[in-house]
Amino acid sequence: MRWIAFIIMIVMALIRIGEGKGEGTPPMTDSSGIRNLFGVCVYSFMCQHSLPSLITPVSRKKHLTGLILVDYFLVLSFYSLLCFTAIFCFSSGSLMDMYTLNFSGCSPFVPAVIGYFLGLFPVFTISTNFPIIAVTLRNNWKTLFHREGGTYPWLVDRIVFPLITLVPPIIVAFCTNHLEILVSVTGAYAGNGIQYVIPAFLVFCSRKDLTLVYGPDSSNKHRSPFRQAGWVWFVLFWALSCFIYVTANIILTDGL
Repeated sequence: MRWIAFIIMIVMALIRIGEGKGEGTPPMTDSSGIRNLFGVCVYSFMCQHSLPSLITPVSRKKHLTGLILVDYFLVLSFYSLLCFTAIFCFSSGSLMDMYTLNFSGCSPFVPAVIGYFLGLFPVFTISTNFPIIAVTLRNNWKTLFHREGGTYPWLVDRIVFPLITLVPPIIVAFCTNHLEILVSVTGAYAGNGIQYVIPAFLVFCSRKDLTLVYGPDSSNKHRSPFRQAGWVWFVLFWALSCFIYVTANIILTDGL
């Protein structure tokens, strides 16, 4: 469904641009958006959710690197095409943070059925993804506070863990509708840790443990081309840069 929505938005924007009705006149450069770009880029880690479903079924992983490169290239192509059509189709003043709302039923150049579908598309995705993510987070809470040989009381298991899972996102939803800030904050802080910090430390500790178990001369034929330790430090440096830039953007833009 996600790719269908992407294709519909790209095609509708291209049709409008082709008819000469595009309102976008982007400048060659705009340095004011660089700070927010870091948080948005980190938030794009969502495309990595498809990697396990791509890697697990492959029995012969000889050409796995090429498969992942093709996957990333397709994702980059769709994102780039979606962004560039949006830039030239809509003016910066009328472009909504939730991009699908630009194609809602109130837009005269979009058929009503397609407009309603795109307007409700975030509802469809959240309705399907949120329960899965919430159950996963609840189970992670249980694992984090698990006591060896012990079980949780009914109140804690059925009430406390679901509440600490559901209450924070509900509070955020009622407190703000500023999507740009939400994307920046979740991307720079939560996404930063999930995509950069935790994997970097996992790679560092795993390589150290592998050396202790199999010796310094052990080799893996499926090892990454980025096997040097300098790449781990580069990822951590990039994570720190994203953290600093997005924090500066929030402070300078909103005066928080």
